[in-house]
Amino acid sequence: MISPARLVGEFGAQEVARLMIDRENITRTHAVIGPYLRRTPVIETDAADWQLGRFQAVFKLELLQRTGSFKARGAFANLLLRQVPAAGVVAASGGNHGVAVAHAARCLGARARIFVPRVASPAKLARIEAAGAELSVTGERYADALAASERWALCSGAMQVHAFDQAETLLGQGTVGLELEAQAPRLDTLLIAVGGGGLIGGIAAWYAGGVRLIGVEPQSAPTLTRALEAGRPVEAEAGGIAADSLAPNQVGELMFPLARQYVERVVLVEDQAIRAAQCSLWEMLRIVAEPGGAAAFAALQSGGYRPREGERVGIVLSGANTTAVHFGEQPASA
Repeated sequence: MISPARLVGEFGAQEVARLMIDRENITRTHAVIGPYLRRTPVIETDAADWQLGRFQAVFKLELLQRTGSFKARGAFANLLLRQVPAAGVVAASGGNHGVAVAHAARCLGARARIFVPRVASPAKLARIEAAGAELSVTGERYADALAASERWALCSGAMQVHAFDQAETLLGQGTVGLELEAQAPRLDTLLIAVGGGGLIGGIAAWYAGGVRLIGVEPQSAPTLTRALEAGRPVEAEAGGIAADSLAPNQVGELMFPLARQYVERVVLVEDQAIRAAQCSLWEMLRIVAEPGGAAAFAALQSGGYRPREGERVGIVLSGANTTAVHFGEQPASA
């Protein structure tokens, strides 16, 4: 496989996306990382369940992935496709990527240090520590943790595993598309939540225009929206209830050419719509999703995206690392 670092230096992000992040390399990546992953299931529901119109909804349950989110794919891709030094790996994360890198490092016998901001969910912090990684809580937002991780990489010699702006990360996340196409081959549209853009960028590379791709972002963290308006990745607001998974300061350079070519548009959703989507997923499917994991469905339920009659719509439920559900003691049986 071509070295992404060398390609970026010689040609820039657009050429890396064209030459390296494609169906062929996603297929190769899936063969390498597959033994370490779950092939997450899909659920097809009748639109009558949701009372939103006459269409078919197909949910890809990436929240059942090892580590509780799709991020395990990119983490294993980095550690298996790159040469990990004796100093191990370092990552910055809102939480899910950190959990995934910590888990992958433990499975493969590598040291890991994870930097997270103070907005990270306690559920995610606990899982990072349980996986045996060194945890550093640094700054208020993802950008602060990223800067700290870059400093650590320079002084320690550890390999950086970027949450979204690394070719191997995109290739790993693109395997979601590979699986989904086989499981639900006749999708018309696919709704995908966007933070840094690794998931939608990888999936865009896989489908390459074969389905209509709709990005979904919180109103308070419109990273891809601002990038598409500006014609390049730019800084955006970074807040809201999904700030620990969908609020970097900007989308990645590597995903942007893919998004500009293949993402039809981006829908913005309010925090209350995300919360309502979490509640509906629990009530109708008994699925517990974190805010970022429910955001794609929020676009459908809130009317941000309105399917045509008979449309077959895919929704990626991307993460479930949350402390929002409490299972108390059950009453004694009579």
